[in-house]
Amino acid sequence: MKKLILSVMMLCALAPSFYAQKIKGSDTVLPLAQKEAEMFMKNSRQSVSVIGGGSGVGIAALIQGSTDIAMSSRSMKIDEKIKFQEKRRTLVTKIIAYDALAVVINPSNPVSKLTRAQLEGIFTGKITNWKQVGGANLKIIPYSRETSSGTYEFFKEHVLLNKNYLNSILSMPATGAIIQSVSQTKGAIGYVGLAYVNKSVKAIHVSFNGRTFIAPSLANAVNKSYPIVRPLYFYYDKKNEPKVSALVNYIMSAKGQKIVREVGYVPLKM
Repeated sequence: MKKLILSVMMLCALAPSFYAQKIKGSDTVLPLAQKEAEMFMKNSRQSVSVIGGGSGVGIAALIQGSTDIAMSSRSMKIDEKIKFQEKRRTLVTKIIAYDALAVVINPSNPVSKLTRAQLEGIFTGKITNWKQVGGANLKIIPYSRETSSGTYEFFKEHVLLNKNYLNSILSMPATGAIIQSVSQTKGAIGYVGLAYVNKSVKAIHVSFNGRTFIAPSLANAVNKSYPIVRPLYFYYDKKNEPKVSALVNYIMSAKGQKIVREVGYVPLKM
């Protein structure tokens, strides 16, 4: 009996199929990671749990050693990399897909297009009424993700050109909360990952040159005409590679990248 128990314990220790993995972080990556994990587990004895909370939350958990993979919609900051390296660990970075960031408004709003400069004005508080951008005489109510979100960081860097959000902006703890708030508030505007866009909100056309306005769509992200596209990341410790490699390889495979497209994200090979 003792020999049998020992053999099973050795098998569990050696066989990757007995691994239980934790993935934590970006709410943008969450729907994709959940679907990939679901399909991966159908053909594997590995267990994968996926939890959101924001890119910063996932990266902090990775540094603390409480998650196996941090999913992120932004690149890791220098101070985060230093904290990770101080623990004598080696960071592995994998881009698993790309995402188009959509700007959404209430469906009752007649505005259909905005320039990058107008978006900057709205989210920094310089533009406060929809009539200033061709809409009705209606107060603009901007919604944002909270500061721990990679989407918050990316939008600030690439759309606001690192200018600060207005102090009174309404910060939401999750992307779904932005969709719900914008769908229920006439003067609202927010930004979300493309996979979250549904009929309860209206995605507007965006222009970075002030002339050509492009709708956020998978096709326009693939052909690179839509101007707000970003990579989505998995971060993990190199020493955990034997534990996470099967899942990571599955996501990077043709099957995994097919799921990327099905869920509404942009595959690696465009």
